[in-house]
Amino acid sequence: MTRTELYHESPKQFQMKGLLITVLAFAILIGGIVWLNHYAESTIKIDAPKEDLGRKVVVHLPNGKDVYTYEKFIIQKAGKLIYKGERNTIDLTGGKLDYKNWE
Repeated sequence: MTRTELYHESPKQFQMKGLLITVLAFAILIGGIVWLNHYAESTIKIDAPKEDLGRKVVVHLPNGKDVYTYEKFIIQKAGKLIYKGERNTIDLTGGKLDYKNWE
């Protein structure tokens, strides 16, 4: 038998032990990542304090439109009804306030 017949023509043996170790290591790695993610999410909880916005208000404007807001954002100055939000101010003069749940 020549060297070529001896080494190159024989069927390769399947390394079952190496594949098993690789699959097991991969499963342990994935399980560790999933466990660490679950542990991190369950231990860290940050809750923002609830801000009291007052009662719910519906302002009926003279043009037929309605503004749904909270009591904290409505200000009455010098006979004018003003909505003062976080980023804008709207004049609601002439509108009628109606305290009701608008959800």
